[in-house]
Amino acid sequence: MTLTLRYAARSDVGLVRSSNQDSAYAGPHLLVVADGMGGHAGGDIASRLAIAALAPLDELQHGPDQALSDLEHTVEQARQDLVRASEADPELAGMGTTVTALLHTGTTLAMAHLGDSRAYLLRDRRLTQVTVDHTFVQHLVDTGRISPDEAEHHPQRNVVMRVLGDFDVDLTPDMSVREARAGDRWLLCSDGLSGFVSPEQITEVLVESASPDDAAELLVTIAMTAGSTDNVTVIVADVVDADGEATPAEAATSDGASTPLVVGAAAAGDLPAHLTAAPDDQAAPDATDDPAGVVTSGPDDDEDEAVDDDARPRRKRRPWLVVLVVLVVVGGVGYGLWWAYGWTQQQYYVGVADGEVAVYRGIPASAGPITLSTPVELTGTPVDDLPDYWVDQLDGSIRASSEAEASERADRLIAEAQPEPTPTPSPTPTPTPTPSDRESRPAGDSQAGADEQAPAKATSDGGAKG
Repeated sequence: MTLTLRYAARSDVGLVRSSNQDSAYAGPHLLVVADGMGGHAGGDIASRLAIAALAPLDELQHGPDQALSDLEHTVEQARQDLVRASEADPELAGMGTTVTALLHTGTTLAMAHLGDSRAYLLRDRRLTQVTVDHTFVQHLVDTGRISPDEAEHHPQRNVVMRVLGDFDVDLTPDMSVREARAGDRWLLCSDGLSGFVSPEQITEVLVESASPDDAAELLVTIAMTAGSTDNVTVIVADVVDADGEATPAEAATSDGASTPLVVGAAAAGDLPAHLTAAPDDQAAPDATDDPAGVVTSGPDDDEDEAVDDDARPRRKRRPWLVVLVVLVVVGGVGYGLWWAYGWTQQQYYVGVADGEVAVYRGIPASAGPITLSTPVELTGTPVDDLPDYWVDQLDGSIRASSEAEASERADRLIAEAQPEPTPTPSPTPTPTPTPSDRESRPAGDSQAGADEQAPAKATSDGGAKG
């Protein structure tokens, strides 16, 4: 049995960012997602350098025992490339990038992982997160200081502790070998997807989508609809038996299965020559080569314009084909948007409406003129009665999967925000003798009382005399 990969890759700048610092590469043997970080152009340069270093692995043959060491060595080479680039351009100092990579050989997949980009495996309709985030919040979860649910809304959930950076520190990536099994579907993504779309929703998309291309397109759409504030990059890849009969889903992607895909910042063009200069003991790359080692554009322009004259009349005789393709594309996009909107209306969160803590159905975002959320319950608690710290949490980050769960979270937040009243001790009343008490007291007791008062009176009189 010969296993191969059928794959698709998508990247979008997102709703907030002005530039895309994510990069991704998908080829017959190699899948990589890199989420860059750093001021100015540092983030996109870092992710592009990582892809440029790793992409040549897709062209080499690796034995089962060699693939892991080749991948680890190349990740270290990418780190050194970042160090040299920041030395050549001091403005890039401090740049870094996550790296999540899969190198396929035979029946195994070698994996390298640094940062908070993720790899998921869908096997037998069950989704498993294969990688562990190298973040401060994940460290708190691992040490038992917070729960996974608390980590989802922690204010420092985006603080990454291990990345591929230009600093001269050896941060070894997580290296592992995974089984490649026909029927598996892999997802590699940046946190622009995993930070805003739930695992349950990701599972549904991966299970229901007929092809990697459909799944990748829909995942990006859902992340955008969910209000992702980051770049969104995904790779979806199916492990298929190349010797067996292709399924309809495999056949739909078979034409492009051997063509590498480069998306995001890595597809923006060549890196400046001074950033890609090799050290003295290595040959310098050809300045005309693509930084990722693959062709990201089509054939030569002259070849594109050389069209057979006989082909033109045939195109004119089949206008229905163009119409059919347009209808299919429009219908697919429309269905995807309708499906994504329906999903948003199954979500709930705690927010503010009419100055009160309220439960909303939907997500805190809008698509053009369409608002994707509606208040369904007012708690009656004015936000002015809550401390500012608690009010800041009512920004839509408290999510829930049902109205009852959202209402419970709202009640819990209100209860935690209200200071507990300090109990005030009440004075103990002095009992007043009743007539019945006086009547029932024996005569001797009455006399004794009079005798007890006599010395006090004498003392008082004596003081007056003196």
